[in-house]
Amino acid sequence: MQIRTSTAEDWPGIYGFYRKIMDEGQTYAFPQGQSLEEARPWWMEEPPGQTAVAVDEGRIIGSAKMGPNKPGAGSHIATASFLVDPEARSRGVGRALGRYVIEWARQENYHGIQFNAVVETNEAAVHLWQSLGFTILGTIPGAFNHSAKGLVGLHFMFLPLEPAASPGR
Repeated sequence: MQIRTSTAEDWPGIYGFYRKIMDEGQTYAFPQGQSLEEARPWWMEEPPGQTAVAVDEGRIIGSAKMGPNKPGAGSHIATASFLVDPEARSRGVGRALGRYVIEWARQENYHGIQFNAVVETNEAAVHLWQSLGFTILGTIPGAFNHSAKGLVGLHFMFLPLEPAASPGR
């Protein structure tokens, strides 16, 4: 598996599983039923952010988008979102993308990574992020309307970062 910065040509390959995941209504509070072009700005980041893809045997099997959590005075904290093609789950794609994002944020000298909305019932994601060093700072009860479980909580998660070492630091 290779992880690389995405190109505009990658979007249709991402969109196939983006649409499935959004339409499941279990992990993202993004609009459902979006067309290819409606969904593009929801996932394809512009600088200073980035969208990355995980590619295996020429097929896109996952993606992450990352960038500053807030503009201006909040721009020293990164945020990110992740998608793994349901057909590629349990193969380490999310972990590889998570490590990529952490390293990207360090290289870009972010002071930490904040996840604003990790659905508490998404146990695989919560476990993954905790195993990579993220902590749950709090949970907003009933903030997510899960398609199968009704109103469930959203976790705020955070990972403090030491900026990448550079000569003279």
